[in-house]
Amino acid sequence: MKHSFQEWVVATRPWSFPASVMPVAVAAVWVAVTGQSVNWWLAVAAMVNIVLVHAAGNVWSDYYDFKCGVDRDGAYCVSTLTSGKFSLREVWALSVGLQTVAVVMGCTIVALTGLPLLWIGLAGIGLSLLYPPLKYHALGDVVIGFCYAVLPMLGTTFIVSGEVMPEVLWLALPVGAITVGILHANNTRDIDMDAAAGIKTFSILTGRRTAVWLYVVEVLLPYVWLAAICVLGIVDWCALLAFLSLPLALRNVRVMTSDREEDRDAFLRLDEATAQLQLAFSMSLIVGLLLSLFL
Repeated sequence: MKHSFQEWVVATRPWSFPASVMPVAVAAVWVAVTGQSVNWWLAVAAMVNIVLVHAAGNVWSDYYDFKCGVDRDGAYCVSTLTSGKFSLREVWALSVGLQTVAVVMGCTIVALTGLPLLWIGLAGIGLSLLYPPLKYHALGDVVIGFCYAVLPMLGTTFIVSGEVMPEVLWLALPVGAITVGILHANNTRDIDMDAAAGIKTFSILTGRRTAVWLYVVEVLLPYVWLAAICVLGIVDWCALLAFLSLPLALRNVRVMTSDREEDRDAFLRLDEATAQLQLAFSMSLIVGLLLSLFL
């Protein structure tokens, strides 16, 4: 069966890409704010590269979930495979193709920057490939935190400045917490279906009630953390512009903690809404950081 370009793109779950682009963007701008010279061309290359890795990881996860019976008829999941629109072979080929392009591009960036980036990249790709089985053993949240906060932000500081700057991790926590919230919203929604499939996500391990309140922490802690590091002088007060996204966070909290039947559609799509929150929080944070250069 032939597929349109749009169908191939949709199969990669593009709505989730803020989770990978935003950590790179925040880290690059943070480096500029610290007074370092930034290679913006390499920053853009890093964004493209991590989106390729992310897309490959999404497709690989869908392949693995379908093959293991986690995604199946009756489950609320990506319909790429369950609908029969794509075959397992096609999805596998898409993931391998995207991963291959990502590796080639990553090696090019390593050649342009330096060997330390290689180890960060290998760790990211390795965790991406191991993500499905690790998620089935309640470690998915940890993997996402490393792959879409710690590793890309450290790697970006090296790519754009030539040195790894651990101080960027002050911003990795708020950015990463919301990203983990995307997965946590998904896994909390799917507790019953995942348990029936015989896997154990972190949401299953904690139980539904605790999982709900962990999500609340994941989307509200970033604002408390950001205010604290502003008070400590670690980042400029302009970074508090990120609070413009707080109404979105509160809306998501309301959806997670309310009666499921009152707004079932919003609950089912809470992972997408959390990705939108990630975009809003990070973009307003970036604008705030840039404003600090002029105020």
